[in-house]
Amino acid sequence: MDKKQNYFPVPVVLVLLGVVLSVIPFFQGVIITKEMLFTFFLPALLFISAYQFSMQAWQKNKLIISSLSSIGLFLQVIILGLFIYIIGNGFLSISFIAALLIASLLTPTDPVSVVNILKQASSDKEDVADIVEGESMLNDGTSIVVFTVLLQMYGQQASVHWLDFTQEFILVSFGGVVVGIAFGWLMSKAVHFTHHRQYQVMLSIIVAYGSFYLGEALHVSGVLATVTAGMMLSYEFGKNIKEAHFRESLDGFWGIVEPTLLSIIFLLIGIQATEYLQFSEWTLAFFVFVCTLLVRFMVITGMTQLHPAWRKMITVKDSGVIAWAGIKGTMSVALVLGLEATLGADHFIVSLTFVVIILSFVVQSIGVYPIMKKLNSKGMSSSS
Repeated sequence: MDKKQNYFPVPVVLVLLGVVLSVIPFFQGVIITKEMLFTFFLPALLFISAYQFSMQAWQKNKLIISSLSSIGLFLQVIILGLFIYIIGNGFLSISFIAALLIASLLTPTDPVSVVNILKQASSDKEDVADIVEGESMLNDGTSIVVFTVLLQMYGQQASVHWLDFTQEFILVSFGGVVVGIAFGWLMSKAVHFTHHRQYQVMLSIIVAYGSFYLGEALHVSGVLATVTAGMMLSYEFGKNIKEAHFRESLDGFWGIVEPTLLSIIFLLIGIQATEYLQFSEWTLAFFVFVCTLLVRFMVITGMTQLHPAWRKMITVKDSGVIAWAGIKGTMSVALVLGLEATLGADHFIVSLTFVVIILSFVVQSIGVYPIMKKLNSKGMSSSS
């Protein structure tokens, strides 16, 4: 990988290019909506990330990945919400429910711009990159459930009922996983009925979008349904080496689709961002951004260092890398746009969160390679 690309990952360049294009009158009418992201982009991207995720990496790190994307996400929302409530009221009036809602928008991670950099820069620590990638794959689904429940409470100005919250989370998450397992298994069997690669690709598209839409129709997590379907499909194919040609067909198709969709999304995010960059409380946004990093580091370090097996695998330094690599991206933008449809584009929660997302995406993406390079050089000097 080109060193310049390590310092300035392509997604960051695309977002900044989108900001530049937004000043051209032709692009000022271009908008991105929650419906656009959820209907066309997210099912495919979620399926690809799950299908391509190494089953060997999942078997090795499934407990820590699952814990960080569930218990860890809950802890981040609560602690970050408390920080935002305390700091935010120094700038403007924010209720605790509003602070928790903002925190839920800032917990999904999207490290697409840095995973390859992590894998190349820390070849002796592949677990770190796998955990970052696996966590982001699962926490998209859990964060949507948390966000949806908190948004209902915010609209009703109700207090947080933790029992109802937990029951809703378990029901929606478990239902999504069941739908995904069923779709993935059916696809792995149906693919044997045809030797035409075009039909095999069509079946994978049905799995990606069908599992998502069915999950949403049944009022369970469509995101977790798609992720589980992709992982189930990968697992079933991996059990039989004779099915390698199926992977070749799907990899060839989705290998073109993924960068195409991502390029369009990041350009649109950059174009859309200009509207929110005029936010007056940039100081508050910066403090919230710093808090997201601090809280994420605290939670990851606490969970890994308290577990004897995880402590041997993930050092405090590794926890810092995982925390920094937890970039806010597509899912956070989708949730913010959904909130915008409810509260309005000029609401402070929408503007504040979007600015923090842009800060996270640009600053953390650009900072990953220098941080990894410095840590690796320290490691080499200490070992020598």
